[in-house]
Amino acid sequence: MRFEALPLAGAYRIIPEPHADARGFFARTACAEDFAARGLIGAFAQSSISYNARRGTVRGLHFAAEPHAETKLVRCTAGAIHDVIVDLRPDSATYLQAYGTELDAVNRHALYIPAGFGHGFQALSDGAEVLYMIDRPYVAGSARGLRWNDPSLAVVWPEPVTVIAERDLAYPDWVR
Repeated sequence: MRFEALPLAGAYRIIPEPHADARGFFARTACAEDFAARGLIGAFAQSSISYNARRGTVRGLHFAAEPHAETKLVRCTAGAIHDVIVDLRPDSATYLQAYGTELDAVNRHALYIPAGFGHGFQALSDGAEVLYMIDRPYVAGSARGLRWNDPSLAVVWPEPVTVIAERDLAYPDWVR
C-alpha cells in the first residue's frame, strides 16, 4: 500500500497495491508497522459501518471532543462517496481548511483522518456503504459536529442534498 500525504497536515490517502492473478487480487489495506513507520496510529479499537440508501445523503461534519478525539481510517466498501475532512486543530498550519475527495468501491482508497479533524461525506450512489476503523471506543458524550454548509469552511458538496439528519442540520457554524 502507498501513503499519499494530503494538503491537510497529518492526513493521508491510503492506496492499496493489488497483487493480481487468475483468481482476482489480494491487497493489504492496513498494516500497523507501516503506519508506525510514518508516526501514524495503526491500531484500531472499533470498526463501524454506515449504510446510505439514497444518493445525495450527507452525514457530518462530525468529530469527538477531547479527551476522546478519534483517529479514523475511512473506506467506501460499496458505491461511492464524496468524503470531506476539516482540520479543527487550532495549532495546525492547516487549521479550518477543508479537503474533499471521492472514495469508492472501485478505487478502494482510504483516508487516514487524524484526531482533531471534522469528518463527513455525501453519498454519490444509492446504497453507499462506508467502513470506519477508529482508534478508540465511541464515547457518546464527546460527539460534536459543525454545520455541513458552514460558509466559513467553504465545503463543496458535489450533489444536491437529498437526506440529512436533523442533528446535522442543527449543528452551529464553527466559531473562529
